Amino acid sequence: MKSDTRSFYVQAAQRVIEHAAAHLDEAVALDRLAAEACLSPYHFHRVFRGIVGETPLELIRRLRMERAAHRLAHSDQSVTSIAFDAGYDTHEAFTRAFRASYATSPTGFRQRKHPRIELAAPCGVHYDAQGSIPRFIPRDFGGRSMDVEIKNLPALRVAAVRHIGPYLQINEAFERLGQIAGRAGLIQPPDTEMVALFYDDPDSTPADQLRSDAGITVPPNATLPAGLTEHHVPAGAYASTVHVGPYEQLGDAWARLMGEWLPSSGRRINGDAPSYEVYLNTPMTVPKNELRTEIRIPLVS
Repeated sequence: MKSDTRSFYVQAAQRVIEHAAAHLDEAVALDRLAAEACLSPYHFHRVFRGIVGETPLELIRRLRMERAAHRLAHSDQSVTSIAFDAGYDTHEAFTRAFRASYATSPTGFRQRKHPRIELAAPCGVHYDAQGSIPRFIPRDFGGRSMDVEIKNLPALRVAAVRHIGPYLQINEAFERLGQIAGRAGLIQPPDTEMVALFYDDPDSTPADQLRSDAGITVPPNATLPAGLTEHHVPAGAYASTVHVGPYEQLGDAWARLMGEWLPSSGRRINGDAPSYEVYLNTPMTVPKNELRTEIRIPLVS
């Protein structure tokens, strides 16, 4: 593992932590911070979660909750006011969230003789009333045990149907793709590959706004019928791993690859190319536990 590459990702995560902790009452410009790290928001959020152990939004919610607990223990500020500062619209919603974190109501917490403010956090960063922000503790990169191959792949021309919504519902777009491409004679096994291109991070983008493309690879000279859009995946180096099992478990494989293997690999991601999946078989031919899906992420050569 190249220590300077690991340091690159760790320092990027540290900048986000410091910004978030210092601006708990503001909307954190994570897209800008991702750009400063030379990563797309899609890639950065997954790397951050793998290194820190929380998504940026989970980190912010936890720090706000710890701040709320501190104010309950050390001030006379009203519970309603503290709830609003923590980002909750109602006293009731805050009380439910607080009880889930501290196993008591805000009022009950205020009555404790020795209240503990800190919630569990593998990164070791907690709310500090004096504004101190320590260096976080990077997670142990268990993704090193993943079977990942670096491949130099050719460019792909992809004919696709756009899907807006939860990634696990992209099968609806694949059904439309199959109908249109089948009538046009574009599906030519074994040369045709079925792929899905992803553009948004599911941890930071509302599920109904996630963008992806259900596609097939097509020859350079193929004419695309109405209803299909053309996309190009550039040639270059890609990290590749094959997930065996149900599609519902692909999110876990992505999290390990992006958040654990990548920071420990000594490689940097290429933010100018899409990450994508290649479906090596289908539910029509094998049971769910035998499905094989290749995950590819672009790397800086």
